[in-house]
Parts: sequence; structure tokens; C-alpha cells
Amino acid sequence: MRRREFISLVGGAAVWPFAARAQQGGMTVIGFLSARSASGDANLVAAFRRGLADAGFFEERNVTIEFRWGDGRTDRLPALARDLVDRRVALLVAAGGISSVAASEATSTIPIVFISTSDPMENGVVPSLNRPAGNVTGISLTAVSLAPKRVDLLLELLPDAKVIALLVNPTTSTTTPAEVRDVPAAAAARQRTVRIVNATAESDFDAAFATLSRRGIDALVVGTDPLFVKARSQLVALAARHKIAAIYDRREFAEAGGLVAYGANIAAGYRRGGVYAGQILKGAKPANLPVEQAATFELVINMKAAKALGLTVPPAFLARADEVIE
Repeated sequence: MRRREFISLVGGAAVWPFAARAQQGGMTVIGFLSARSASGDANLVAAFRRGLADAGFFEERNVTIEFRWGDGRTDRLPALARDLVDRRVALLVAAGGISSVAASEATSTIPIVFISTSDPMENGVVPSLNRPAGNVTGISLTAVSLAPKRVDLLLELLPDAKVIALLVNPTTSTTTPAEVRDVPAAAAARQRTVRIVNATAESDFDAAFATLSRRGIDALVVGTDPLFVKARSQLVALAARHKIAAIYDRREFAEAGGLVAYGANIAAGYRRGGVYAGQILKGAKPANLPVEQAATFELVINMKAAKALGLTVPPAFLARADEVIE
């Protein structure tokens, strides 16, 4: 895989005006909020810690991290965010778009660094990427806005596909509306039809894929959602069982056996989030740290999955892939 670079808009760094940082055993306390799970995101947490270390902060040396995991239950996030605020953490790290909304609604004073694959402006978290204002800034990985590109890639692999399904969680307000808008529009521009299938819990997946098979779906776009990321192994296994070619938003799906993934390098984004957190702990003001955006993205294809589906991957597609999993 080629090294991925991130760009940030130029901004100054003023001192954040809070005198008393949360302390625990003499160490600064960071709150970390995520809708996903500790086991599923271990690699991302490790990347975040590397970013903190880049900025001079080391867990159990000069900082400690209080984790709150939603385990796929987004409805738990507001209470988890309030719990961290009540603990008077020095900084809140919001992993994911839903977490960033919950964190920003829970406090307007504690600095927040989000690491999100949804649009932070559309979610109302910041008014501007260049001038985020208030107590919130972060890393935008723009996975949702890449949905039309995923349609293009899927059709490049399956040019004869006429009906495409979009799997979404209808309860997720930060990503689903944009995907329900953008995927059908992208498909219609290519004279394809989209069928939307909903899943709000892991228990819905079997029925959702049975519906896909019954409707004669040719290909599937899996939406950007923490529930889907948490249950990626289950989703990949169901796609394989039902012989459905699917594209996903992050490399972890392809690593789990999924056909193809296209999106930002999420781990690199978490590392940058750690750097931003460190800058704020050193005194930078979130309002003066522009939202950093992914500049380039990675395409990962799993050839074992392609062979199981009987797909012939075009040489040009393979040539563009950042990683080919054999």
C-alpha cells in the first residue's frame, strides 16, 4: 500500500482558555467516544495513540484515556458523551459522525476533536472547514461523499449489473440521508436502478440479504455506518453465501473477505486525530485548527472473493488498486 498523505488548511493556534484540565493520578484525562467496539477498532485506537505520541503524549505517562463504546448502539452515545463531560475530561475525541454530534451536543466548552467519515458541516458540527469556530475541530474522511464513486467502481467490475442495492441503517441521521440521496442519483445517471434495503441491528442482516436474493439484485453498496463496521465479518459472510458482489467504505471489509473497498485510509486519519488532540492539549484553540481533510483514498480488492463470485477483474482496475489481497 502506498503511503497516504493528508492535507490541512492553514490556521493559527491560539491558547485554549481553560485553566483546569481534568487530572487522574496526575495525568491529563482524554475522553474517547465511539459508536463501535473496542475489539473491532483496536487498530484505530493504536493509530490514535501513535498520533498522540507524535505530539509528545503517552498513555499512562502524561495522559490517560477514558473510553466509552456504543458497541453498535448509536442511541447510547448521548448518555456516554454526558458521562465523559461529567467527568470533566480535558478533551473529547469523537470517533465517527454520530459521536461528533453527541459530543457537540453534550458540551460547548470542552474541546472536541472528531474523526469522522460523514460531512461535519452537513451534520452541523462545524459551520466551516476552514474556520470551525467554537470548541470543535477534527479530521474529515469524507467517506459518505464517495458513495457515487463506489457506484462507478462497482459497475466497472460488473458492467452488466442493472439493479444495485444500497444497504443502510435508517436510524443513522449522519450518513444515511446523504447516501440515500447520492447513490440512487449516481446509479440513475448510468441508467441503473437502486433498491434500498434497511437494517437497524445485526439481527436484521439475514432477512436483509434474503430480500436482496429474492429481488435479484446484481450488486450491493454497503452504507457507511458504525453498525456495519462492527459487524463486518457477518456482512461479508452473508454476501459470500448469497453470491452478491458488494463494495464497502473501508479496507477492513476487504481484509475480512469482502470483494472491494474504497475510501480514506481510516487508520491514517486516526493518527492525525491524535496529533490534533496533542496540539490542543498543548494549548491550541480548536477554532483555530481548520478541519483536516483526506487528500487521497485507497482502493483495496480481495481476489479470493472475486474468484468465488466468478468475476474477472479488469487489468486496469487491478493496476489502480492500492492493495490486492490474494
